[in-house]
Amino acid sequence: MHALTALLLAAAIQVTNVVWHDAPPTMPKGTKMTVLEGNAQNPGIFTLRLKIPAGSKLPKHIHPNAERVTVLSGKVIVTIGGKSTTFTAGGFYVNPPNEPHAVAFPEESVLQLTCEGPWKLRYVP
Repeated sequence: MHALTALLLAAAIQVTNVVWHDAPPTMPKGTKMTVLEGNAQNPGIFTLRLKIPAGSKLPKHIHPNAERVTVLSGKVIVTIGGKSTTFTAGGFYVNPPNEPHAVAFPEESVLQLTCEGPWKLRYVP
């Protein structure tokens, strides 16, 4: 077996093996989180999933590093610079670093984020 193939298989996670934990308090109440790769608190690449309850909102906030977001299920409305865009399952978007944006979840949604750590979320006025 090729070394890269062995590494990819070692890091593989089946959806049935995902263990959800409570997300940090900066996330909407009831949000669950699982880290698939890396450590969101340390420098370097990581991938995590968020399961966000219907009706949740994240007011305007920023992140120090870009977030690459794939919508796995549900519906997400992202507002950047006064323009709102709706993403559904299979949708992909990038939140640029330090760009204020707000996010609304009209239905329960599962997002997958791939970012460079450490991951931080800071609300802005």
